[in-house]
Amino acid sequence: MEQLTADVLVVGGGTGGTAAALQAARRGAKTILASEFSWLGGMLTAAGVAAPDGNELVPWRTGLWGAFLKELSRRQVGGLDNSWVSLFSYDPRLGAQIFAEWVKSELNLHWIAGKVPLEVLREGNRLIGVRFDSCLIKAQIIIDGTELGDLLSLADVPHRWGWELQAEFGEPSAPLAFNELTERYPVQSPTWVFILQDFGDSAPKITEENREIPYNRAVFAGAWENYGPEKFLNYGRLPENRFMINWPICGNDYGEGLGRLVTSPTAKNTFLQEAYWHSYNFARFLQAELGDRYGLAPEIFPHSLGKGAFALHPYYRESRRLIGQITVTETDILPLAGGTVAPLPLNQQGEVTAIAIGNYANDHHYPGIDFPLQGKSRRWGGRWTGTPFTIPYSSLIPATVGGLLVCEKNISVSHIANGSTRLQPVVLNLGQAAGMAAALCLEQNCQPRELSVRELQEALLTDSQAAAAVVPLFNLTPDHPEWRDWQLYYLDHPDAYPHDGICPCEGWDGDRLAGYPHRENMVVIGSVAEREDGSDTTGDIIVCRGIFEQYATEDYRLTLTEPKTRTGESWALIAVHPEVARQLSVLASGQVVKVWGHYNPAGGWLIADRIGYPH
Repeated sequence: MEQLTADVLVVGGGTGGTAAALQAARRGAKTILASEFSWLGGMLTAAGVAAPDGNELVPWRTGLWGAFLKELSRRQVGGLDNSWVSLFSYDPRLGAQIFAEWVKSELNLHWIAGKVPLEVLREGNRLIGVRFDSCLIKAQIIIDGTELGDLLSLADVPHRWGWELQAEFGEPSAPLAFNELTERYPVQSPTWVFILQDFGDSAPKITEENREIPYNRAVFAGAWENYGPEKFLNYGRLPENRFMINWPICGNDYGEGLGRLVTSPTAKNTFLQEAYWHSYNFARFLQAELGDRYGLAPEIFPHSLGKGAFALHPYYRESRRLIGQITVTETDILPLAGGTVAPLPLNQQGEVTAIAIGNYANDHHYPGIDFPLQGKSRRWGGRWTGTPFTIPYSSLIPATVGGLLVCEKNISVSHIANGSTRLQPVVLNLGQAAGMAAALCLEQNCQPRELSVRELQEALLTDSQAAAAVVPLFNLTPDHPEWRDWQLYYLDHPDAYPHDGICPCEGWDGDRLAGYPHRENMVVIGSVAEREDGSDTTGDIIVCRGIFEQYATEDYRLTLTEPKTRTGESWALIAVHPEVARQLSVLASGQVVKVWGHYNPAGGWLIADRIGYPH
């Protein structure tokens, strides 16, 4: 058996694992990344979630998440604003290509695909290596980036699976006692995502095949009852008339016998077969109900499942969860009383321990069940977004084991809070933080629990390739000249952290477009939704005039007066840049404005990049 050594070993090439390996190598650590699948990126690519949720506002687009969006924007023909579930949707092949190119460009990083961990080696209370089918890899620091927290089980690291009652953490949304729901769904349901395509004519027939789950169309009846078929499809619309199908309502979520995922390899494989056929049956249902012009998109993913229309593996929303030095709970992600941000995490010395930012609403998936959770959403810039929160470094560190960090949905988090912490942008930047921490431990010859969290925060804030925010501030974008100063200020003065997440810096209160991106090739077109020659304008910057109206707090619409071909149409008006959001907030209803932006027919909104006031 081949034996390899490294400074850092990352097991799992998912969203967090890929980021961890990249950051550790960029910091100078000799790193090996062992992935099960041939694509890197996990949820963002191999699992098919090519319309990711959360961290959509410009202030949250930092670190490797921000770098990934910039690279997608540069390469994705037609732009990223195509669906209504997310402001970013793209061809998953493009995402996989970006991650593969990044990894292959790092001289300190060796990527080995097709590797599933079989055994974890320990020396006393410290992990020192992992055995795979044909090799043994030893490392100073090991990072568990697997989809289901596999190393936690293999190494007997204390971890959780399932629900916690309200008495354990005082979470308001947790149940008072175990019940039928907690028994049937110990974790959130995964989804085997697939890509549907509008062929414009007859698509290849989705045929009956031998399967573990018989086709029963009644299971899917009412899937778009409150939406209609067009809005259902546009939920995850991708470029080139393709659609990401990741639909929770009578759709392809699958949660039967979830305990099989962690019982044994045989039981897990049985669950996966069932989950795939359930999703395949949903695809068959869609073709029958929507028409034969819709079929499975060919050759998207590099395998033969549904001729390459189905993701390499399910989209796992929850895994085994570490019992760490601290546990992130629901109260850590909910807004402060009277505020719009969650509290900053502090250690016993009163130091801020935040190392990654998230903002998604708490979202749980249990097929056929609507589980109520404490609200953490708010309107900002004309659309709904989530209360920003942070992940503390100590949730990545085992309470009792050395030589190990985690960086996926396997962090130390409660079942309830996992509904927010599991999202793709959060996990990507969690991975970045874990990789940076591992490299710093090598530099300082210390264990993860001994590392100064302030040194980790400063390393993230000053990273030369993908500087990452650690404190959520609504009004500071990463290109603002005072961005890093204010991040450091609130690390030093957590008591001064504003409950509305707005710091008193120039750029929010001023009239100038602080950090406003330079736009090239701005186009003015005769028709907003299409050019005069009939070609699509998706991704173009358009210019229009209209009458601004505010219907409720942070609820804006624009009734078009120009171009003439669109006169009278009413679009939602939203912003993702803080200065544009500020401008919208002070406009008077009835005011005529000129708007530069991007129109999204699927969402029915115009993302305003600039507001003007015509004479």
